[in-house]
Amino acid sequence: MTVFFVPRPARFAAALGVLLLFVLCPLRAATHPGQAELVREVARDTGKSPEQLNKLLDGAHMQQSILDAISRPAESKPWKDYRPIFLTQPRIDAGVAFYREHQALLARIGKQYGVAPEYLVSILGVETFYGRNTGHYKVLDALVTLALYYPPRAKFFRAQLKALLELPANHLAGPLDTLTGSYAGAQGWGQFMPSSIRDFGVDEDGDGHIDMQHSLPDILASVANYFAKHGWVSGGPVAMRAQPDLAAKPITVSDAKPTWPLEQLEAWGYAPLQPQNPGQLSSLQTLQGAHGPEYWFTFQNFYVITRYNRSPLYAMAVYQLAQAIDAGVQQADTAP
Repeated sequence: MTVFFVPRPARFAAALGVLLLFVLCPLRAATHPGQAELVREVARDTGKSPEQLNKLLDGAHMQQSILDAISRPAESKPWKDYRPIFLTQPRIDAGVAFYREHQALLARIGKQYGVAPEYLVSILGVETFYGRNTGHYKVLDALVTLALYYPPRAKFFRAQLKALLELPANHLAGPLDTLTGSYAGAQGWGQFMPSSIRDFGVDEDGDGHIDMQHSLPDILASVANYFAKHGWVSGGPVAMRAQPDLAAKPITVSDAKPTWPLEQLEAWGYAPLQPQNPGQLSSLQTLQGAHGPEYWFTFQNFYVITRYNRSPLYAMAVYQLAQAIDAGVQQADTAP
């Protein structure tokens, strides 16, 4: 083996050159916090290439506008301000038109899953105005931002980011790094999160893909399947107005889960404004309406809607929009 000795001045120059290289050409930018562990988990669970996963995540950007948006959700508004966002005549009219245009498809899917078609239409109306506004954020940016830079809900959004990275290509509407959606990373007309696409997405049109953006059969069947798998009762009630008497017992609920027979709530001073099975399990929602408190009996199907979005305001908007759409369809169908 031949050993070459470098004179000291030359060694100094070589060391200086290395130093200048680091100064002028800095190391690769740091990855997102927690990225390395996430990539290890996804690669371990799916066999996907760590190199490709890192490339995807390196291309995602933390967006301050996403952090700003999640701090002021519409569901923080009182009902009197929330309702007018969704119960507008243009949204009702568009829902009626959508229902009538796709009536055969809606009837088939509604019958298959036992879900009233007007609720499938209403979900699309509340979520994206029937596909007109599915969101402009890159889904990868949204989930990286909320999973890795938003500690209050990092656990939930990290699970969604992991689910997104693990979804097979035939569960996505396009290449993963091109998908757009809401600031929370929800996709398509029905605004499904990645875990919902994984667990409830349906390839209704039989083309080998679950496409929540371009395939109306897939979109409607996936929403119907979500409702059915969460316990939708075919033909069951959703909500009904209640009238309290002066001695009505104050009731506080933590969610919309049906807890008491209707007759128990009546005994506590809340009268139904229309006939209903007195043994029907129900809950009671108190909403701040435009003219004071509104009291509503809510049932299993209302609770199912809150599995889609946990806000009772959201579920009430879906219920009331569905009722308005159904009434509009019946009126249009019977018009001379």
